[in-house]
Amino acid sequence: MIRRILLACVCGAAVAWYVGHWWGVPPALLIAYGMSRWLKNQEPAAVRAARARAQADLPLSADLLAAALRAGAPVDRAVSAVAEALSGPLGERLARIGRALRLGADPPEAWAHIAGVPGAGRLVAAAVRSSASGGALAGAFTRLAEDLRADRAIAAEAAARRAGVLIVLPLGVCFLPAFLLAGLVPVVIAVLGDVL
Repeated sequence: MIRRILLACVCGAAVAWYVGHWWGVPPALLIAYGMSRWLKNQEPAAVRAARARAQADLPLSADLLAAALRAGAPVDRAVSAVAEALSGPLGERLARIGRALRLGADPPEAWAHIAGVPGAGRLVAAAVRSSASGGALAGAFTRLAEDLRADRAIAAEAAARRAGVLIVLPLGVCFLPAFLLAGLVPVVIAVLGDVL
């Protein structure tokens, strides 16, 4: 917090110094306040990295949960075993789920620990639905892992297409002025020279 305020004050002071007059103080205060608000809304890189790693580990965790359940482990022990195997941010969340289930928490309450991970909503829904209906959870987790991998492949393909478009943009920005200066301007000058 102190870092954010200090950076906002430095930006405001830089604006006031650049303007160099007393009337530069109100815009400097406005800039400092806006910078402070903007920095407050930024997500820390560590949080972003932890969320990305948890999202990347989600299909593997669903596969491991399905394998542990097929091997005959109860849900709480399967979740704890997968948490120990994965570690990281998703492993920590799964460990909380395993402890909560072992202590007798309701499945919706226990599985809510993983709800913040992107894509985990379907995993939570399958686990809660299975606990209510008694359905086979291993098959649902296997299908979910396949769906999550397919979603990741689609997202990667969309990002690659978007990157291709963004790469062409600077080329167009550089090529268009060069085309105008090297191709059209001499023709226009030659035509105007003949006409005039």
